[in-house]
Amino acid sequence: MTATPLQAPAATHADSALAWRRALPLWIAVAAWIGLWYRDTARAMWDMWMFSDTYAHGVLVLPLALWLVWRRREHLATLAPRPAAWPLLLMAGAAAVWFLADLVVVNAAAQFAFVALLVLSVPAVLGAEVARALMFPLGFLFFGVPFGDFLLEPLMQGTADFTVAALRLSGVPVVREGLHFEIPSGSWSVVEACSGVRYLIASVMVGSLFAYLNYRSPRRRWIFVGVSILVPILANWLRAYMIVMLGHLSDNRIATGVDHIIYGWVFFGFVILVMFMIGMRWAEPEASEVSPQSGTRPAAGGAAASLAALAVMTAGAVMVAVAPHAAGSALAALERDDTPVLTAVAATGGWQPVLAPESVSLPAWKPLYQRPSAESAQVFGRDGSYVGLYLAYYRAQDAKRKLISQANILINSKDPDWALAGSGQRPVQAAGQRIDVRTAELRAGRVSGARQRIQIWRVYWVNGRWIEADVPAKLYGGLMRLAGRGDESAVMVLHTLHDGQRDPGEVLQEFLDANLPGIEQALVAARDGPGLSSLAATSGADGQ
Repeated sequence: MTATPLQAPAATHADSALAWRRALPLWIAVAAWIGLWYRDTARAMWDMWMFSDTYAHGVLVLPLALWLVWRRREHLATLAPRPAAWPLLLMAGAAAVWFLADLVVVNAAAQFAFVALLVLSVPAVLGAEVARALMFPLGFLFFGVPFGDFLLEPLMQGTADFTVAALRLSGVPVVREGLHFEIPSGSWSVVEACSGVRYLIASVMVGSLFAYLNYRSPRRRWIFVGVSILVPILANWLRAYMIVMLGHLSDNRIATGVDHIIYGWVFFGFVILVMFMIGMRWAEPEASEVSPQSGTRPAAGGAAASLAALAVMTAGAVMVAVAPHAAGSALAALERDDTPVLTAVAATGGWQPVLAPESVSLPAWKPLYQRPSAESAQVFGRDGSYVGLYLAYYRAQDAKRKLISQANILINSKDPDWALAGSGQRPVQAAGQRIDVRTAELRAGRVSGARQRIQIWRVYWVNGRWIEADVPAKLYGGLMRLAGRGDESAVMVLHTLHDGQRDPGEVLQEFLDANLPGIEQALVAARDGPGLSSLAATSGADGQ
């Protein structure tokens, strides 16, 4: 005689209906609670949807996700919501990610964590089986995160590479420098709008939705998603090439100005339409999940959860959502929010401040750093060489005002006076210490011919330490905040003119070697207050 294992009784439809009446209002309350506490993150997403053409599709994500849930309502009615404890651990992880992302002011990571909290609240309160039935609609919500700016530079580079190569294969002579090139009929530049990133993001979102609605096989779905990634990239390359050729062949009468944007969207729409028409050839019929007699069969998923279990899981989700804000408030209480003051750098080593910068040969140029807490721009000269020094200081950083941001750039891609001709990185020995700096070169005017050029060095200062790269600077800034030392950060930008007489790198090296201590002193005084401005600053003392 063998023993039969005990099994939980199957839930009836009455049980399922009762479970939904209990669980759904609690989940709505949890979702509203998360939205309330993370409203600043949600508002930042909304602002990107409203004011950025690249992420305007985000407005459609939530309505589409709700529609996808509505399509599954009959199947959901057969399930009995039962809360689970394990998603609380994942929610705690998402809350920790949000806390760290907020600490170092990385908007995209904080927004992904916010959406993850909403998504994970579904299995926590409604159960894993409900979440499994809604896997795609819940995953679709992540398309609402404005994410993809990191693709701009490689996509722009790829577009320029393809366009120049195609022009040369077409017999059109091309002179190229960076993302700018000239052909006999005129000058062209690959700017952000030419990168194709908005086509790519829109294509992946719409392609994923198309694959989910038309295919049942995971293999076909993933293949179509892969196609929706590849096609817009290739289409954008062809679009850029055709626009340049149309302008060239028409003597720039068509496909210039706003025309090339309109032609681009028309071409992109046509390509996506063709992609969907071809994709429909392999469409699979949707399998029925609920039979006509489903109203009389038992609900899946076992017995409905008790009200006590729902209350416990709901309370757990509420506590997890609040925890990072409590920790953030404790840290914020230790940080300063007053306005720092940047004092003028007192130059040494024979360098003298230029009181009328417009009277010297150094071109009038300044980097574009948004909303710094304090900034200063000075020009120094010695023996006919001139160096511009720009400092932007940041304190109490948030989503709209932060040192390391895609909005903080050397020049706008549509700048009528200057164009980025190249960039790199180099180590520099100055005042007895090594500093790695980013280098850049700006060019005035056309690609061909002799034109003014500016050599630029740029490096971050994070609470006393010089850091060249974005990610290490972010991480170190977060570490300083956790240590209770605040988010005191700045950028130093040096520039000098290519005058054809001296190597601009040598000029910048000499200036920095002589004046780095004075620059550090000004930054430390801004951090600690004017009362300490007389103290000499050393990176080793402040950065270790």
